[in-house]
Amino acid sequence: MTNQTNKKKILIIQGNPDKTSFCDALAEAYKKGAFDANVEVKEIKIREIEFNPNLPFGYKNKVELEQGLIDSQHLIKWADHLVFVYPTWWGTMPALLKGFIDKVFLPGFGFQYRKGSVWWDKLLKGKSARLIVTMDTPPWYYRWIYKRPGHNAMKKSTLEFCGVKPVKISSIGPVKHSKESKRETWLKNIQNLGEKLA
Repeated sequence: MTNQTNKKKILIIQGNPDKTSFCDALAEAYKKGAFDANVEVKEIKIREIEFNPNLPFGYKNKVELEQGLIDSQHLIKWADHLVFVYPTWWGTMPALLKGFIDKVFLPGFGFQYRKGSVWWDKLLKGKSARLIVTMDTPPWYYRWIYKRPGHNAMKKSTLEFCGVKPVKISSIGPVKHSKESKRETWLKNIQNLGEKLA
């Protein structure tokens, strides 16, 4: 039996503002698989956090974070593996998730620039991530025609920038007009990822 203190710690971050979306079902499927793997699982539903997603001064002036965002930082620090579940809107993530990232992955938390240098310290090393991203565009079209702008922003410009690696991606789509049998297949595949902690 796995020792409680050695259990892998999974944090599922749900980034869809719509609680009736297929993203919620996917998050639940991953969570079920992870529970079956006997690990610790915690969850953030960004839509339930009261916060202003806007940074009026960018990162030039420090802003006081809302308590829900401070709690989110603690959970991200706690986790070994981050699972982001969100839809693709206009080629990238919803504004709610973008605002969360802007205010949570701050200098001093996610990264830190070195004084007088173009280089930076990656403060979230040792963590891995999985992106579960729904879309109405066929995934092959999103990859080869659009060049995966949202995936690149999350994987390369955000998570890997902060030291999270590896970052693996599950592209789910096209969701619009998909049959129930197809959705069941997607849910089973995501549950299997949860069981493998991938």
